[in-house]
Amino acid sequence: MAMFRYRIVDADGRARQGEMDAEDRQELALQLHRQGALVLHIEPAKGQWIHWRPSRSLTTRALMAFTQQLAILLNAGLPLDRALGILIKQAGARQGPARALLDRVRERVKAGQPLSAALAQEPHQFTPLYLSLVHAGEAGGALEDSLRQLAEYLERGETLRSEIINALIYPAFLVVGVLGSLVLLLAYVVPQFVPIFQDLGVPIPLVTELVLAMGQFFNQYWLLLVALTVMGAMITLRALRDPARRLRWDRRLLNLPITGALLQRVEAARLARTLGTLLQNGVALLGALKIAAEVVSNRAVRAQVELASEQVKGGGSLALALGHDNLLPELALQMIQVGEEAGQLDTMLLKVGQVFDGEARHSIARLLAALVPTLTIVMAVMVAFIMLAIMLPLMSLTSNI
Repeated sequence: MAMFRYRIVDADGRARQGEMDAEDRQELALQLHRQGALVLHIEPAKGQWIHWRPSRSLTTRALMAFTQQLAILLNAGLPLDRALGILIKQAGARQGPARALLDRVRERVKAGQPLSAALAQEPHQFTPLYLSLVHAGEAGGALEDSLRQLAEYLERGETLRSEIINALIYPAFLVVGVLGSLVLLLAYVVPQFVPIFQDLGVPIPLVTELVLAMGQFFNQYWLLLVALTVMGAMITLRALRDPARRLRWDRRLLNLPITGALLQRVEAARLARTLGTLLQNGVALLGALKIAAEVVSNRAVRAQVELASEQVKGGGSLALALGHDNLLPELALQMIQVGEEAGQLDTMLLKVGQVFDGEARHSIARLLAALVPTLTIVMAVMVAFIMLAIMLPLMSLTSNI
């Protein structure tokens, strides 16, 4: 997303200005119109290579704990105001930002606002999915049930995310170790042999000359290489802020030979779990699709969900609409179609989320089972190649003695 500056007249007739993320000017204008604002001016925010989002007072784990505890307190029959007061006391002084956030929410509730409206005034803390489920629970008179399902949803998502991160820690350290070892050998160890070979006057094989040249290059230009790497990363991040480029990039990621299938399973699980949870709490399908489009991280899948929303609005099948570009697993689409035909779409979507959560975990395990030994072998071969290149002239010298 790109960052835009805007000037508006809000619903109360007050002039306001600010900054907001959006895909483009049109999307931002639409968001502001929905809030009842008159848009005066929109322009891209200048001077920003990378946009940092405002920090969150509640981490995902803290939000999950807050939701679980609030559901338990409400289920025990406590009024909402008192339940929030208990959670504020529990936060303590060490969690200042979180406590301040809950204080603001409680004050709005005491002033007569429903919980969903009180939370909606903290847009950087609570997602549209969270707000929609809370609103649906209030409308249906089952707020504690909605909060319990929200907590379960957050827990499943956080569990999958943690498993992916934990599974990738060891390969990441292994890659850093491989690259670090190669840089150390080429930049510091190999150059030490250059004067030795020159003094001995031994013939140097082509392989050794190549390794020595690489070592001298790293030794002399390592700072330039670091600068080019950082600059390349910044340029790439800048380029990916363009919606069209990001869309093409995300589409390619889904079609990669090995990791593409894993990404499809992860996105299918997230999308199905989100839609199923929303539908089960009484949110209409079109509204659920709009919220789900904001939840998925891959822009190509997001565009597909938005297109599916338009087709469903026209009376089309959800499964057929989602399968238009083959961005999701075929099994997921077939299960969704069965759920539509049986009139149990919400239940089947939750089942799809459960199935592909498991599929994603199995895919990660299989990928790591192949990746770790492969990286080890690559590292061993590269180190052996460098050592062989160094030893060849020495072996030639000893054979001539």
